[in-house]
Amino acid sequence: MAAITAFPTVDKCESIGREKHTAVADMDGTLLRGRSSFPYFALVAFEVGGVLRLLFLLLASPIAGILYYIVSESAGIQVLIFTTFAGMKVSDIESVARAVLPKFYAGDLHPESWRVFSSCGKRCVLTANPRIMVEAFLKDFLGADLVVGTEIAIYKGRATGFVCKPGVLVGKKKADGLLKAFGDEKPEIGLGDRNTDVPFMAMCKEGYVVLPKPEVRAVTSDKLPKPIIFHDGRLVAKPTPLMALLIILWTPIGFLLACLRIAAGSLLPMPIVYYAFWALGVRVTIKGNPPPPVKKSSGKSGVLFVCSHRSLLDPVFLSTALGRPIPAVTYSVSRLSEIISPIKTVRLSRDRATDASMIKKLLQKGDLAICPEGTTCREPFLLRFSALFAELTDELVPVAMVNRMSMFHGTTARGWKGMDPFYFFMNPSPAYEVTFLNKLPTELTSSSGKTSHEIANYIQRVIAATLSYECTSFTRRDKYRALAGNDGTVPEKPSLPSDKVMGC
Repeated sequence: MAAITAFPTVDKCESIGREKHTAVADMDGTLLRGRSSFPYFALVAFEVGGVLRLLFLLLASPIAGILYYIVSESAGIQVLIFTTFAGMKVSDIESVARAVLPKFYAGDLHPESWRVFSSCGKRCVLTANPRIMVEAFLKDFLGADLVVGTEIAIYKGRATGFVCKPGVLVGKKKADGLLKAFGDEKPEIGLGDRNTDVPFMAMCKEGYVVLPKPEVRAVTSDKLPKPIIFHDGRLVAKPTPLMALLIILWTPIGFLLACLRIAAGSLLPMPIVYYAFWALGVRVTIKGNPPPPVKKSSGKSGVLFVCSHRSLLDPVFLSTALGRPIPAVTYSVSRLSEIISPIKTVRLSRDRATDASMIKKLLQKGDLAICPEGTTCREPFLLRFSALFAELTDELVPVAMVNRMSMFHGTTARGWKGMDPFYFFMNPSPAYEVTFLNKLPTELTSSSGKTSHEIANYIQRVIAATLSYECTSFTRRDKYRALAGNDGTVPEKPSLPSDKVMGC
């Protein structure tokens, strides 16, 4: 068998005029810059099994490494598959593969491999990774027509941790998979990065090797067929072995610190919460000129703060920045979040007339906060603003919210939302930036003849310009269909309306 070095490097491959050609590529080290699949197994382990499963995988990884180099590549991968998947619901694995992994895979895409792969009209991926892990990303975001990978064994809807015949797809098994998929037809291009890829590369008309060096920068998001706007999962950074160890060691410390931070925000008077947060490592940056509180005796309507939505803590940090509690209207957040909230929260019913009447009554009592996107978005995009708020008052102040997290995301579409504030505050030094924009001038309000949709779109554009974000027409339903496979509606109790929404 020829060595991998016998093939020319991928930068020598022409990508012009390949529209009718077929490209077949390996994944780790070829389509992706990283040669290790540990971080992606770690993501599945943590998101489905929690920190204890991640610890189990981390402890098993040295054994996997020894088997990989001493016994075979197949043996090492089997250890990772067993420690990650054993006992997990297949539906949970599929959910993570659809909602969590694409963001991390896309951040490690090899530019030269992608240049060649994307230039071909038909695209196939042969990988030792479990197909259930990678197929959603490869088909939905890279436009792969066929994914041939390792098949995991399933019993009564749960993964056993073992693999189905013919086993882990490496070496000759990849060549067999290629032969089964294409028969006597030879694909034009084969891309690989190691000696075990040689059998299938030799079956292609042209073979190219992707060298681990020199280091290259990953493909930028604007070069992907479609941007990744929605993604889920708790981890911010890719969990390399070192990062996984830090997450495991920090989690108990971070949880205690989160409880302390939440207690400070909930129990202390709002005027000193800002200083308490700074003392506890939570950074709050205030920009712009916040309006003074409206005197109740004046008879004027309160100010409606129209905020971009990054987490359910947006109204809390708005109140922190103002130094006074601002009530907020929400979609059905968890009971735990309502209990520990330092501000009053009022649930929307999703009935337009009922909600409009309730918001007007709240504004008569004072200032109010609303997030018209209806749900959060992590990427630099703003979702469509619901226009109801623009019909109810002319006292509108746009507020641009930005948060920063280094270890955990404080939002989820798939998990228990009651843990959202805890995960945010579990970050070593979480931060919020609150930017108060100018109050909407009278000529741009409904009293001057502007429609509610014009006002909502204008405020969306103003906030987007401030944050250098992009406006979109995506809605809450688009997000939940992409991440959770539903439209985001959850009937909490039989007595509640069936269209109650997972929000914020």
